[in-house]
Amino acid sequence: MSCILNIDTSTNVCSVAVSQDGTCIFDKQDTLDPKHREKLGTFVDEALAFIDDNGLPLDAVAVSSGPGSYTGLRVGVSMAKGICYGRGVKLLAVPTLELLAVPVLLHHEEIEENALLVPMIDARRMEVYSAVYDRALKEVRGIQADVVDENTYKEYLDRGPVYLFGNGAEKCMETINHPNAHLIKGIDALAKNMFPLAEKRIAQEKFEDVAYFVPFYLKDFVAKQAKPLL
Repeated sequence: MSCILNIDTSTNVCSVAVSQDGTCIFDKQDTLDPKHREKLGTFVDEALAFIDDNGLPLDAVAVSSGPGSYTGLRVGVSMAKGICYGRGVKLLAVPTLELLAVPVLLHHEEIEENALLVPMIDARRMEVYSAVYDRALKEVRGIQADVVDENTYKEYLDRGPVYLFGNGAEKCMETINHPNAHLIKGIDALAKNMFPLAEKRIAQEKFEDVAYFVPFYLKDFVAKQAKPLL
């Protein structure tokens, strides 16, 4: 087990957590104000002070690697890299869609053994970033940008129960409209849930190259043209 600083800025939530020996021991999050540049530095300073004050040896920094908000991912990864350089520790990348599935698997025992999990990140209008996993978090279908209609997940829904969650899920339920589609509300990508996936990557020695790692944006950033002042 290890001491890990966990960072997530992939959606509209900014969160930082510290885990030690498989337990979350520090947690800061802001779910209301998505100003990641302003919030993240303060949260990280508090987390590092907590680590130092308790004499903990920081082993690694884990960061949510996407897909998600282009700006949010850049802010989070840049911060994670800076800490890794400054403290000489390892960098871990945790896929955001897998992170969303952690609280579902830990706290929803009612989910059937044959159920499939579809975490969704809002990508505006009826588009979402999603993937399909089984209960062991084995990938059934890879990450895609889906424009959701009534047939988007039909091949999986026709087989059995499918649970949809994340900030892109609720808007899709009426369109999907299938008896096997189940919505789980209140699931956010949070740093405090990152440690099981981060610990697994440490055990596998699945570390990232601090110099060359980039987040998984899925889609290129498209800058909007500024409106004329007059």
